[in-house]
Amino acid sequence: MKPVLVFQHIWCETPGIFLDLLREQKRPIQTVKLYEGEQPPDDLSPFAGLLVMGGPMSVNDETDYPWLKAEDRILKEALALDVPTLGICLGSQLIAKAAGGAVRRGPLKEIGWYPVRLTAAARHDRLFRESPETIEVFQWHGEYFDTPPGAVNLASSDLYSCQAFSIGQNVYGLLFHLEVTSAMVAEWVATFGEELRGVKGSIRPEAILERLPQRMDELNRQARTVFARFCERLR
Repeated sequence: MKPVLVFQHIWCETPGIFLDLLREQKRPIQTVKLYEGEQPPDDLSPFAGLLVMGGPMSVNDETDYPWLKAEDRILKEALALDVPTLGICLGSQLIAKAAGGAVRRGPLKEIGWYPVRLTAAARHDRLFRESPETIEVFQWHGEYFDTPPGAVNLASSDLYSCQAFSIGQNVYGLLFHLEVTSAMVAEWVATFGEELRGVKGSIRPEAILERLPQRMDELNRQARTVFARFCERLR
């Protein structure tokens, strides 16, 4: 069985609950820790699929993070070959950029729990076809994209018109975080405290941890359903 390739951009933004599902399916995993200087592979042929995780950097920071260029090359290959690929937050922005879209700083950050509304197209999408019309998801981003060229818009929020998209049959980008666990959320609150202090005018940081067990139970259930369907097409 071919391994699933994971691109990780910072130590605390792992595949979370997605790792649990891959282990339950006894699928091998190969993680490239780009933040530690590990290099992406030359091509995707040895891999069953690709997960591209989040991170605090911008897709436009190629001078500071030269490996973003290598990721762009790999993601262009994934798009051209329709390799099963799932990008989360920064990962979705990298896919949007590789597809020819622009990633820009948004007027407001989304950090914490927000509802996203599925589009009519999502009703026929293999990952989201049985999901509720509105899902409460976890967000942590300051940049956004419009629907990338050639993509199908699957979800929106009050602030941003494209929260999820698909390209081809197998490539997906989610601006929100489905993968997080309770431990990850608490870890991010501690790790990114300075950022939270900077958004107190528009976001109440203490609200992030309110009703966390109940919110996480529902999010994890949605995540397991969506990711299990993504895994059906792994090579």
